[in-house]
Amino acid sequence: MNCTKKRITFSLPIIIAGFFALFMSCEDKKEATANAALLSNEQDLPAILKRGKLRVLAENSSTSFFIYKGKKMGFEYEILREFAEDIGVELEIIRANDLDVINEQLNNNEGDIIACNYVVTRDRQKEIAFSRPFSQTNQVLVQRKEEKLNLNSGDPTINYHITDPLQLAKRKIDIWRNSSYYDRLLNLQDEIGDTIYIRPTQGYKSTEELIELVSDGQIDYTVSEKNIATINEGFYDNLDVSMAISFKQNIAFGLSKNAPLLKKRLDQWLTRFIQRETYSFIWKKYFDPDEQDSSYPDNPAVIRKGGLSAFDAIMKAEAARHNFDWRLLAAIIQHESNFNPNAHAFGGAYGLMQFMPGTGPKYGVYPNSTPEVQIRGGMSLIVKIRSQWTDIKDPAQRNKFILASYNAGSGHIKDAQVLAAKRGYDPKVWDGNVEKMAQNLGKRGYYTDPDVKSGAFHGSFTCRYVREIIARYEQFKTMF
Repeated sequence: MNCTKKRITFSLPIIIAGFFALFMSCEDKKEATANAALLSNEQDLPAILKRGKLRVLAENSSTSFFIYKGKKMGFEYEILREFAEDIGVELEIIRANDLDVINEQLNNNEGDIIACNYVVTRDRQKEIAFSRPFSQTNQVLVQRKEEKLNLNSGDPTINYHITDPLQLAKRKIDIWRNSSYYDRLLNLQDEIGDTIYIRPTQGYKSTEELIELVSDGQIDYTVSEKNIATINEGFYDNLDVSMAISFKQNIAFGLSKNAPLLKKRLDQWLTRFIQRETYSFIWKKYFDPDEQDSSYPDNPAVIRKGGLSAFDAIMKAEAARHNFDWRLLAAIIQHESNFNPNAHAFGGAYGLMQFMPGTGPKYGVYPNSTPEVQIRGGMSLIVKIRSQWTDIKDPAQRNKFILASYNAGSGHIKDAQVLAAKRGYDPKVWDGNVEKMAQNLGKRGYYTDPDVKSGAFHGSFTCRYVREIIARYEQFKTMF
């Protein structure tokens, strides 16, 4: 068999065309690979839209996320709820129990966004990305008001109330070690030319826990962002948070560096959102004291002679219908609103009995409802709460469980009851038993217990609420 060799030749244009075809093919492959990686990233926008859920690593705090009277709340929670609705997904809150490892949790794909009143710092930017800032705040010293004597020193000649950063010399300040406060105090030492005794805490002890310890007198001072301190100043009337120790800093959401599309979409949305009335409303709800004032000392509805208020007859009739002591109902109403049917307070609570916006309509009560409708609806809510505590046989103890549930929501009180049983306390006695666990539910060591279902809350606030109403109830029983 004869084989004839044929010479194959290519013109220069064909060679050039082939080269560019090969080059473009490689670029297309790179782009396709990059797009595939982007689409497969479980923390970026395409995966979130496909999943139908935005996972948020949130701290249990007044600025991030908490449950109040059964309602999910928090400045950052409400912002991200609006964002989740805008992109058409559900919002899932994942509790972050240790802020020392929250960046690691994000980078391990345990969540998509960090919401913990996060100050943007250079060190944090090395580990994660940040959204555009949605708020600014400075750092303030948290201390008790005009106090001369401190538990950590027996010297009564020292004025422990600080009005100037120079007075921080030789003072003991407890703060989170990995916070921006720690670095600020180190710099402040250099500025004042003296030593500040900085006592670092770990990330499992929240700033709000430290604020409560200041109020209780267990520590002298702590430092907090002003937005957190402002909210807590409303909870503890013996605190002073007026002294700033830093310039303003940016607050933003934390994101994975591998989620550029999510960051771009969130940044664009935040730019528009912070200009809207909705953002202004949310901000005022949490940080404007005028929006949270439920004290009306000059309320004309209060009658100081011959009765408690203009609504005594309504309270007596509604309480009698449900076999409830009208004087206890009156004590609740006076504490909640001072008998003012137009009262407004924290979280949008309104009316004589301070219904939350999501609860009032369930009982036919709206901000413009008549006093009779408000009291009737409030009494119906109390009856429902009472039905949840029928196993508490002692009437006096049962009333305290009812009051605690009215203030905090039954979920938190059920949690306190479970913790009481686990720790050897009587779960059917409020005083010194369930009360003690309720006080501790603001501490990470308690609300992170696997049997706790409703998370953290200001338990000391609720315990004080119960004590004050019971004291007022006893007074009313003597009067009437």
